[in-house]
Amino acid sequence: MTQRPERDYVLGTHDEEIERLGLQHRVWRSTVLDCWQRVGITVGSRVLDVGAGPGYATFDLAEIVGPTGQVVAVERSTRFVHAARAVCKARRYDHVQVHEADLMSDPLPVQGMDVAWCRWVASFVSSPTTLVSRIAAAVRPGGVAVFHEYVNYATWRLAPRRQAVEEFVHHVMESWRAAGGEPDVALRLPWLLADAGFTVRSAAPKVFCVTPRDHRWRWPASFITLNLKRLVELGRVDAEWARVVEDEFAAAERAPETLMVTPMVLEVIAAQRTEKSRAENGA
Repeated sequence: MTQRPERDYVLGTHDEEIERLGLQHRVWRSTVLDCWQRVGITVGSRVLDVGAGPGYATFDLAEIVGPTGQVVAVERSTRFVHAARAVCKARRYDHVQVHEADLMSDPLPVQGMDVAWCRWVASFVSSPTTLVSRIAAAVRPGGVAVFHEYVNYATWRLAPRRQAVEEFVHHVMESWRAAGGEPDVALRLPWLLADAGFTVRSAAPKVFCVTPRDHRWRWPASFITLNLKRLVELGRVDAEWARVVEDEFAAAERAPETLMVTPMVLEVIAAQRTEKSRAENGA
């Protein structure tokens, strides 16, 4: 089989980014585990991990569903796929499959899944409509799709306010859109899900307000460090401006009274309509 060329990601797929994604997962892990419990993921569940990255959520799901369950992870980055497969092999997760596929051009490799988990994927793909329709085809009637996607990225601010940091957030959003994504994609999810045959069961905002002493501070802080480099590489900002942002953020970090509000995520839990419910709704 011909190997796919490595795709470009907003922050790349190098070791430094794999480490950052691990930090990000640890920050969100308790929130995610609570969500999975509420949707009923348990021993024996069949779960699809959409846009799995290097597999941090995949591994947690593998532990929850156990060997009588199944986890199917789908990721387009060759490097991330190799990293996830290596961990699965080392931990003997025989009930986990990791597939390399592009969600925009390849159908998902499974059907009849109990749950689909999708975090920070719809905001990056060129067609969220295609993504949701592919997920709908992979989830059984009555099954559940769970999304954690940004709904108001501009909530990322410091108190007291720091002008350069707010400008950085603006540049991030503009570069994101220039690459074909949409940082506030969750605003579209209710309509996309309804069109794909889902009924939204619940939707709730997820946002942190942290101080520099809180371990969750490291999640956005690490993103600033890496994304400033990326913005300079893309020619969207110059190195001098990047240093201004770094200095301003460092000053905020040294001030114990600083608060940081993180980008707002919307948790959406939607159930695939059964044939009975479709008939009752005239679908």
